[in-house]
Amino acid sequence: MTAAGELRFSLVVPIFDEAANVGALLDELAEVLGPHGPLEVLAVDDASRDASLQRLREWKRERGAGWLRIVALQRNAGQSAAVMAGVEAARGPIVATIDGDQQNDPRDLPAMIARIEAGEADAVVGVRRRRRDPLLRRVSSRIGNAVRNWITGDRVADAACGIKAIRRELFLSAPRFAGMHRFMPTLVRYLGGRVVEVDVNHRPRAAGVAKYGIGNRIWKGLRDCLAVRWLRTRVLRHRVEEEF
Repeated sequence: MTAAGELRFSLVVPIFDEAANVGALLDELAEVLGPHGPLEVLAVDDASRDASLQRLREWKRERGAGWLRIVALQRNAGQSAAVMAGVEAARGPIVATIDGDQQNDPRDLPAMIARIEAGEADAVVGVRRRRRDPLLRRVSSRIGNAVRNWITGDRVADAACGIKAIRRELFLSAPRFAGMHRFMPTLVRYLGGRVVEVDVNHRPRAAGVAKYGIGNRIWKGLRDCLAVRWLRTRVLRHRVEEEF
């Protein structure tokens, strides 16, 4: 895998307290995505409290992986900020994202990227049809998606799925707020983009602990839904047709 020349895409991986996962995750990315370059991987450490950043640096140094770029945030800013820090630094025309806990399968990415390159969509987002999470998380997510769609007026099957591929220009044009990473399909549609949802593989968490639960998502999620509903009528959609 090399980052030389014109990139096909950039992959942004937000990392927070995933020291037990980062080594195996990077090993898998190198193996799976190597034939699909040129590309770059941006691992964005969101001021982890464990050894995540140290292990990222060690892995890059030991492998001599020029395609891996490490972005370290000054202070913990949340997943949306970590994703956007990666998008801002990315050099590819398409930006893909996966979570740092190894539950997303990078083998799904090449087909997602190809659909955007073929002009079929501006964003391709994953739907975890067979989620490998506890029952309570699955039920609460299903309810959350239904409420989210009712409030925002959009239809997204799995808003919290971390594996996505989106044209970088749309990522950068989207209104920015904490929690925006869960609303990117809706924001892309608000901006006039075409969104395709595809079934993706989902795996049990290999190590570490989940960072989200019902208690720290329900009220923030409701607030974000109301904000996105307001944005639907206020977001700017202008496009320049000609300049002379």
